[in-house]
Amino acid sequence: MSTASVTTSPTATPTVPRHDHPTPVLGALGLFTVLLGAALPLIDFFIVNVALPTIAHDLAASSAMLELVVAGYGVAYAVLLVLGGRLGDMVGRRRLFMIGMAAFGLTSLACGLAPSAWALVGARVAQGAAAALMMPQVLATVQATTTGPRRARAMSLFGATAGLSMVAGQILGGVLVAADIAGSGWRAIFLVNVPVAIVGLVLAGRFVPETRSEKPAPVDVPGTLLLGLSLVTLLAPLTEGRAAGWPVWTWVSLALFPFAATAFFLTERAADRRGEVPLVPPSLLRLHSLRSGLTLVLPFSIGFGGFMFVIAVALQQGLRMGPVSAGLALVPMAAAFFAASLAGPRLVGKYGSRVVTAGGLIQAVGVVTIAATVWWGWDGLGIAGLAPGTALAGFGQGLQLPVLMRIVLSDVPAERAGVGSGVMTTTQQSALALGVATLGSLFLTLIPSVGMREALAVTLLVQLAAVAVTVLLSLRLPRTVR
Repeated sequence: MSTASVTTSPTATPTVPRHDHPTPVLGALGLFTVLLGAALPLIDFFIVNVALPTIAHDLAASSAMLELVVAGYGVAYAVLLVLGGRLGDMVGRRRLFMIGMAAFGLTSLACGLAPSAWALVGARVAQGAAAALMMPQVLATVQATTTGPRRARAMSLFGATAGLSMVAGQILGGVLVAADIAGSGWRAIFLVNVPVAIVGLVLAGRFVPETRSEKPAPVDVPGTLLLGLSLVTLLAPLTEGRAAGWPVWTWVSLALFPFAATAFFLTERAADRRGEVPLVPPSLLRLHSLRSGLTLVLPFSIGFGGFMFVIAVALQQGLRMGPVSAGLALVPMAAAFFAASLAGPRLVGKYGSRVVTAGGLIQAVGVVTIAATVWWGWDGLGIAGLAPGTALAGFGQGLQLPVLMRIVLSDVPAERAGVGSGVMTTTQQSALALGVATLGSLFLTLIPSVGMREALAVTLLVQLAAVAVTVLLSLRLPRTVR
């Protein structure tokens, strides 16, 4: 059927998007579907935090093995995200979104049925790879199928979804572990993805329009390998070093990181100058909006990832909360984040990027409140005592993250939507994993010498430094947000 016949056919159903339309439009159900695909990878990065004690008991897993359960997913996800964006530009974003969704459902099933700790680690690595195929197609599809106010609204909803997913992952994890559905225990946190993935596949096939780059570039094999090497040499030793006792390989790996990162940059720059399209084009990084937005996403996500891991450990092991109570303690943060995300577009229209600055200041007040509550009210501390601090922190985060994501992609050309979204999500995911590795290691290292309360307070103050960096850098953002 020709394009002309599609657009003039009297029998075409107006409520169903045409996947071959020259100017595809993402409808409400299509947006819901891709946002579902954005939520799943982030939920599953955090959902295991409150289930780790149960996994350790059932599978006789050591602390090093538990960190591999978290890190294996995070590293595979971060390493392959940019490649996932490039493949979507080539073969079609809806097609790769559906492939990633199907693979995510299958690998989640493998996680839920894992008979041993090593089997769970392997399934988690595969699950992270599947997520990396799916996630970049979300923002690329939004960029390619929306414009103007519709794009601003979609980006705000994406930011809200991202933030809520990270908090909701731990809440949902606690509820599912405690519910022990049909005796499944911790396995339910993975098995629940299977029906969700099936629903996502059905909706994607019907309501998500197909888009691809008009001039897709071939896969940059050297760039892909060097980016993977750079991220692995940094994240693997930081996430595994403390639990493994900092063996020689961790120091060798960290020593290799700057050389791998430099080789990656030089290789990409040379390809760009030859007129090729590298995995991460340096010319794309010259966009002021993308570069300035990524500079803020980095410290924001380091602090966020570290906080979510540390608070899960502190609530369960320090305050002896059960998984449900540990999850419910974050409900005020999730609710406040959602409220701020809804208010964000209107506030940005009036105050521009200063909304990010205000959000950082509010988050700082929230972190200080949590630290003070922990220090002076540790004995008998419960959900109600933590609520004011977590609500303030969540509201501040909700004013920042959606706006930062909107800024990062505001000037990225539609034909490079997949690359741009891959770069942003790689930065965010790498920073989340880095936060777990650095703040998490600091917290766990301090506990034996100073105690749980003091370790948590110190870690919160270190996070406060990351918030301060975000606030200062936000003053350099373009005042107007498109």
